[in-house]
Amino acid sequence: MPRKFFRKYLPDGDTVRGYRYLAWLGRWLHHPNLWHLNRHSVAGGFAIGLFAGLVPGPLQMLTAALLVVPLKKNLPVALLTTLYTNPFTIVPLYLIAIAYGRFLLGAGNHPVTVEPYAWDWTHSLDSLQGLVHWTISLGPPLAVGLVALALTLAGAGYCAVQIAWRAYVVIAWRHRARRRAERKANR
Repeated sequence: MPRKFFRKYLPDGDTVRGYRYLAWLGRWLHHPNLWHLNRHSVAGGFAIGLFAGLVPGPLQMLTAALLVVPLKKNLPVALLTTLYTNPFTIVPLYLIAIAYGRFLLGAGNHPVTVEPYAWDWTHSLDSLQGLVHWTISLGPPLAVGLVALALTLAGAGYCAVQIAWRAYVVIAWRHRARRRAERKANR
């Protein structure tokens, strides 16, 4: 892949390790795969970022970092990949996760409704109780669906990066070989 382009924007490992507030992490940030751009490290970081992106709440980057360090994959790629979940994409992703969970649990193919009841402001307590019951009813399909979707996205992302990286390298090799052959023919 175009390493020069990514190196321009990704932080250097020595720079990050030099930050005073990260000094307590010490040796954890010293493995070269956390910072190098190679096929396996980037693919693993991308997969971990896709997986951690579906963690509920603001713990996505923390989860990515906690998974990346022991697995020795690319840390900046994992952290940047978690940003695919944002206020615009989280609702569709959770709806897909609920549907996926319902499918895996055999709960039927009924469409998922975002608003299963009408909120009545004059009876807010009853509406709040309805919201709580609706949320609890989504519990198992949502929990199973989030884990299954996260694993599916991580596996697909890992394979996609591996294939794309390999295809780029093969194309570059062929292009280089063609240029050499042309230079040789012109002599």
